[in-house]
Amino acid sequence: MNRPADAATLETAAPLVEDSAAALVARARIEPVGDRCLLIRLGDAVDLATNRAVHAVTALIDAYKPAAVIEAVPAFTTVAVHYQPSRCPREGDLPSVWLTRQIEALLRRDLPRIDNTGRVVEIPACYGGDFGPDLEDVARQCGLAPEDVISLHSGSPLTLYAFFFSPGNPFAGPLDPRLNVKRRSSPRTRVEAGSVAIANGLSSIYQSASPGGWNVIARTPWNLFQVDRQPPTRLRLGDQLRFKPISPDEFHDLLEPRP
Repeated sequence: MNRPADAATLETAAPLVEDSAAALVARARIEPVGDRCLLIRLGDAVDLATNRAVHAVTALIDAYKPAAVIEAVPAFTTVAVHYQPSRCPREGDLPSVWLTRQIEALLRRDLPRIDNTGRVVEIPACYGGDFGPDLEDVARQCGLAPEDVISLHSGSPLTLYAFFFSPGNPFAGPLDPRLNVKRRSSPRTRVEAGSVAIANGLSSIYQSASPGGWNVIARTPWNLFQVDRQPPTRLRLGDQLRFKPISPDEFHDLLEPRP
């Protein structure tokens, strides 16, 4: 059965992740995306080392921001650097070439230290039934009992890698490898708000009701995004998400309003 890593394991793993992140930064590729954005590619795998590299590079750009840069936006394996061409030197190279050289020089600096843990956030989740219509199918695909899927999904914290798909949608991992399932072969036209879903080694929460193709195994009563708050997201990048199984009655008691 899945267990949280003990302190000794975490102390051993952390330097390995840092070394891997530094190696990814050393091999980074920078390419233009239109005339106002550069994309820094840091890897092909969505994992802890790539995530660490992404956020270290984002912090580096924020700390030593070239005059033309407007914003650095982290994703799963890339950092998008949005810039204003008119702020680049008028003589010499194209703005994209000039800024690429500036970023290449930044990436040769020592990487800032990124917090290894983040907050631990316990998220209530009601598994199975109407709340998790794909739980039984995921169990069948993985050769597990439904209760084992619940234990593996809720047994260890998942690192929040990125917000994606729609405002406030968190994507976290890595999942226990025993929960290795792909997206559904037939996407749903409607996935209920708060649905907790898994696919491709990651877990996500649908903040709003929308179409979706991931395997829904639970639902949380929490509202994770409110546009009138600052910041509007309840969770933060790097948070450690731990799902806490709850009953349907507890779900309804904890249900939060949505706009």
